[in-house]
Amino acid sequence: MTRMTRPRFLLALLLAPVLTGCFASDGTGDSSDDAGDGSRLRVALAFPPAENLSPYGADATLLSRLGVTEGLTALDANGAAAPALAASWTRENDRTWLFTLREATFQDGTDVTPATVAAALSHATDAEPAPAALSGVTLTAKAEGATGVRVTTKDPDPALPLRLSSPSLAILSAKAYGTRVDPVGHATGPFELTKVMGATAATLDRYDDYWGGRAQASGIDVKFVADGTARTSALRTDQVDLAEAIPVAQAATLDKGLRKATATTRTTSLLLNTESGAFEDAGLRAAARRAVDTSALAEGVYEGYADAGAGIYGPAVTWAEGKRTEPAGRAKATDPEGAKITLATYDNRPELPEVAQVLKQQLEKAGFEVELEVREYSRLESDALQGRFDAFVGARNSLLDTGDPVSVLASDFTCDGSYNLALLCDKDVDKAVKKAEGIADTEKRQGAAMAAEAKILGTDAVVPLVHQRVITGVGPDVAGALLDPYERTLVGIGTRR
Repeated sequence: MTRMTRPRFLLALLLAPVLTGCFASDGTGDSSDDAGDGSRLRVALAFPPAENLSPYGADATLLSRLGVTEGLTALDANGAAAPALAASWTRENDRTWLFTLREATFQDGTDVTPATVAAALSHATDAEPAPAALSGVTLTAKAEGATGVRVTTKDPDPALPLRLSSPSLAILSAKAYGTRVDPVGHATGPFELTKVMGATAATLDRYDDYWGGRAQASGIDVKFVADGTARTSALRTDQVDLAEAIPVAQAATLDKGLRKATATTRTTSLLLNTESGAFEDAGLRAAARRAVDTSALAEGVYEGYADAGAGIYGPAVTWAEGKRTEPAGRAKATDPEGAKITLATYDNRPELPEVAQVLKQQLEKAGFEVELEVREYSRLESDALQGRFDAFVGARNSLLDTGDPVSVLASDFTCDGSYNLALLCDKDVDKAVKKAEGIADTEKRQGAAMAAEAKILGTDAVVPLVHQRVITGVGPDVAGALLDPYERTLVGIGTRR
């Protein structure tokens, strides 16, 4: 295992005074003012808002992790659909579901009604690009009586209750929808966004009328800190109570009780641009796959906090391994002969640039000429989706968007997928995913998802690298932090210090 060098440790210490001002309370965040009413939580997040806090993209998870937004359903500990704003639901036929709402209010004081819920879902279906949870799905929502919302899909969708748990399908009040979607003050969660300072900070206050009960913390003061060393230093010096995505190289600088490793459904992958450039050639994609040594990444870069990549779904998806089949029909690897490629990644997850550097060396050893480009995620996503790079290293939670194993395949690897970073368009893949989407039985659906995974891996559009264990820094006085394998939650009504 690689040990942190003394210079790196000294750098972490030197950053501490720099951050003292960064995390200083601003009056509303003074815990002494509200100690009798629940102290405020200080949280350091790795990713700043990338899309003006739109619930339809990457910012959706940021909102759900802070307890701001909710959908009709949620995921329970076993990954099954559980009640949220919908208290219950029934399937009326293969295309229609009736959801019964609980009594709840929005943070702007208006009631959660069937009409507002139906309107919110309609706005999501009209969004461009479509939320990943709705990739390949057409649905309509209509109010039904005083408490019902009837959701009808164009095609049978047995996973709809799971799909509606997606953070990107959060329910907001009518006032949220204007020229852009604004969740500030218009959501339903236990914490209300009251102030957003661009990509640097945000302030949240407890929403006392939350249907699920009053949160124990009186509010949250958030700082967006892309630098992993700075996040770790802030936790170690008691400037924050929670720090997400602690770099593995920094974990040893924290007391054992402060670092919580969670096995997640997140897989770090190498995605190859199949539409243009060098990797339009399947033989060169095969050569790239053969060049990659995933065990070196798991044990070297991740220092044992990851497992070598086995597929799109990792060990945290406990049913996957027993249903996995070998990819078939892979192209024969061809000699790169100095083919020039641009490999891109982002630094919000500090291991990714290290992964990319190791991959660069491995690919160059195989005969590629590699140019490396590293940016902050919000400055990289649009270029990646438009295919401006030959290869992309990204970390993706395979069950984040819906909890349904098929949905991530549809959004990430089909012709019409909304998060298709590999720009893959393969008729056999689309056919396999479509077949899986139509299966209602859970076990059979899982088997069909694994068959589709084999088809995708057979194209070499994606090379699974590692399955991550995410490290969260939790202060010694903090209780009730929500650490789940789907990475949808962090702060809830029981989170306190």
